[in-house]
Amino acid sequence: MAQSARLSAYQETVHRPNRDITWPQVTASNGTIRNKYPSEVFGQDVFGTAALSNSLPKPVYNRFIQQIQGRQQLDRPTADAVAHAVRVWAMDRGATHFTHWFQPQTGTTAEKHDSFLTLKTTFVNGFEQTHAIDAFSGGQLLQSEPDASSFPNGGMRSTFEARGYTVWDTTSPMFIRRGPHGTAVLYIPSVFISYNGEALDEKTILLRSSEVLSNAAVRLLRALGDTETKRVSTTLGTEQEFFLIDRALYNLRPDLKITGRTLIGVPPPKHQQLEDHYFGQIPSRVLAAISEAEYELIKIGVPVKTRHNEVAPNQFEMAPIFEESSVAVDHNLVTMEVLHQVAHRHKLKVLFHEKPFKGVNGSGKHANWSMSTDAGDNLLDPTLKPETNYRFLLFLVATLDAVHKHGGLLRAGIASASNEHRLGANEAPPGIVSAFLGDHLNEVLNAIEENRSVKNFSRPHLQTVKVGGTVLDLKVSTLPTISRDLTDRNRTSPFAFTGNKFEFRAVGAKQSPSLPVVLLNSAVAASINAVTDALLAAKGSKPELTEDDILAVVKKFIKDSKNIRFEANNYSDDWVKEAERRGLPNIKSCPVAFKQLLEPKNRQLLTSLGIFTEDELNSRYHILVEKYAKDLLIEGNTLKNMITSGVLPGAYAYRKDLAESLNSQKNVGVDLSDAPELETLKTLTTLTADLKKAADHLQAVIDKVEALHDEEQGEVAGKELTAALEEVRSKSDTLEKHVADKYWPYPKYTELLF
Repeated sequence: MAQSARLSAYQETVHRPNRDITWPQVTASNGTIRNKYPSEVFGQDVFGTAALSNSLPKPVYNRFIQQIQGRQQLDRPTADAVAHAVRVWAMDRGATHFTHWFQPQTGTTAEKHDSFLTLKTTFVNGFEQTHAIDAFSGGQLLQSEPDASSFPNGGMRSTFEARGYTVWDTTSPMFIRRGPHGTAVLYIPSVFISYNGEALDEKTILLRSSEVLSNAAVRLLRALGDTETKRVSTTLGTEQEFFLIDRALYNLRPDLKITGRTLIGVPPPKHQQLEDHYFGQIPSRVLAAISEAEYELIKIGVPVKTRHNEVAPNQFEMAPIFEESSVAVDHNLVTMEVLHQVAHRHKLKVLFHEKPFKGVNGSGKHANWSMSTDAGDNLLDPTLKPETNYRFLLFLVATLDAVHKHGGLLRAGIASASNEHRLGANEAPPGIVSAFLGDHLNEVLNAIEENRSVKNFSRPHLQTVKVGGTVLDLKVSTLPTISRDLTDRNRTSPFAFTGNKFEFRAVGAKQSPSLPVVLLNSAVAASINAVTDALLAAKGSKPELTEDDILAVVKKFIKDSKNIRFEANNYSDDWVKEAERRGLPNIKSCPVAFKQLLEPKNRQLLTSLGIFTEDELNSRYHILVEKYAKDLLIEGNTLKNMITSGVLPGAYAYRKDLAESLNSQKNVGVDLSDAPELETLKTLTTLTADLKKAADHLQAVIDKVEALHDEEQGEVAGKELTAALEEVRSKSDTLEKHVADKYWPYPKYTELLF
């Protein structure tokens, strides 16, 4: 049965026709039919400011714009006008329902659909008459009421204290998503709070941290004489990695279905060692799925830019153009949802787990982070001469100071049971948080610290239009000259400067990028305030800051944060020793990482800035610990069931057939002393017994962990349950190499990855 199911599923992948969609077309000015350009499709299902301006009277529109800029409260008449306008717009495009779309602490999003349909009752001549109408009020737009006790809340909400609220986030545009039968749903991006106003989601804290950083950054700019900038935004671009495998094969793997990763399985002889998958030709079936996902995303305003093969077989990446952080997080989460739905249409399954397959690279979500003024100036742009760009230097050293002081906190933001399998595995940065600047910026900071001139990294007679770059001579006359950046890239660094932004590489593929960005924003905001305080102290009673004042502050923060800078291989054992000498924390497990949230200096940071209240911070800590233990228990029970109901019965059946074969040979007088079946049977008996013993031990550990609670449960699960899971996997994988293929109950890596 197992072999026939595997064979049938594998044959189905070969014979299944590809799904095809038609890109929208338009008649060109010359009368020909052409595909619409991406720019013509972009945002067509988004209710943005242009659509709002066209649908509202100018005074109402102006009041709304003032509100979303934080200068005025949204009054009910304005809310009613916006609600009416967006309902008409959405229903004209097929919408029948609306939903407050929010981000509970589950790593994904949540939604409840309500219809625009309502009933209006009137009385005519004493008789009640009911009429169906379509309506959407300002009150319905502004908030909704989900059950707060049914979402992770860390004890802040009990079953008998269920009330919670979703509240429209006016900074993120509404959009529609297409549904069945030509219908659509209006999505209203929202925050999620408790009855008492505590944040129960990922978005509320992100908005708070963005506001705090903006205030700190504007304060620093004011100290530098900038009187124009009113707001500074953090920008974010997320590189989303994922695997795509056939859904029929996926359905035969209980571990993938329940936990998102393979709990057993031997890597095939060929996987990624030839380095032939990265940037290779995208398989036609995958390209069809990704192309359809891009079409869906472009319509709702997600600026998807890049698609390519990743390093591992069947691993891919999509990346957008950077946006304001809260919108970028919304767009990353909807990208994951769209990929999931579109993959389903193509009979594929998308895997966002950080390590779905052992022995090949896992998946991350590289978060490219920077700061930008409301005039569009990137505050982390070093320009041609960073050594004299004092604004850049101040924001740079503030960021380095933040990472140095709160590296443990940043480590907490990327900790999860799934990301533990990826961090430090020669495909992702280790648990030591450090920053990479590159040769040029490193030299600039060293020169300032040492009161000397900066070494010249450019060859003047070869400079091109690329700022600060040099020309590479390729020795081929038909090729154009190309400009080389002054700084190489370090893909082993968890926090690397990449030209005009920092790339936070350690974020996991499956997680929402919100919490890592919140913690980074918070730490940087505090350090920006510290930089500003130092500047004002240096200025004293002088009318304005001098160059010496600024350089003195820059130099101080360079020295104070120097230990966080590392320019070499973060995967090396030497770095582990060097990091310990520098006093940098090397956090190897989730329970230890989660406790960083409650460290006095981190607690003080987050609560004093108003990012979390004490209750919210304690709640989040308990949610993370509880989820970690639950994830491992789910893996443990899933693996135990797979072994007892699949692997061991398959091994028993193979052993039985071997024994019967030997017995048949013995009955006809065959000398069995050198029979290969006998040696195989002996080996199989030993391996099967070892696996059964390991599975029994796994069950005992599961029982032990399930009897514990709170922090102790997470700590024991992290130490004992992970070890028991690995022991069973090792025994099972060894057995897989010896069991005849037709007896193996689950699709193998060769079938899943190729």
